[in-house]
Amino acid sequence: MDTRLRDSDISEWLARSQQEPAQAWHEWSTDGGGVALLPLGHRFVAPRLPEALVYAAAGSVDLQEVTKYLTKALGPVIFDNRAMGGTYYALMQCQDGLVWEHEEIAPLLGHGAYLGVPRMDRRKPPGTYWVVPPRHAGHLCEVSAVDALVTLGSAAVQGAEPWPR
Repeated sequence: MDTRLRDSDISEWLARSQQEPAQAWHEWSTDGGGVALLPLGHRFVAPRLPEALVYAAAGSVDLQEVTKYLTKALGPVIFDNRAMGGTYYALMQCQDGLVWEHEEIAPLLGHGAYLGVPRMDRRKPPGTYWVVPPRHAGHLCEVSAVDALVTLGSAAVQGAEPWPR
């Protein structure tokens, strides 16, 4: 499938998380800054992953190595350094009855929260960008994969085990 067509399909799927998808399209436009505020808790949720936690899980602070790790380990991930310092957001499946055990280190943003989601072509700094873009409409991180990353990174940050590699 043509990359532009795929990105358009993904963007449409993301935009439909808004009650008015046209608002997301406007925010992604040049005038809107390239980042749309999308509501969480319907199509997806997003744990807030501090940079140090992700670096610890990846065993590296090299951005190319971190990107390779996140691509292999998770799925769609956004990076934002404007609000909370360096923060990664993994777009994760909504699940009924989801019990997220990492609220202290990686708070789960869901119903009532919004996430700045970059336009599909924003794939490098500055600002908010896709570290790992979705591969297709509906592509999200598995809860178990994000849980494993947080567990590994948390243990490494706390010094319970050395960084991998």
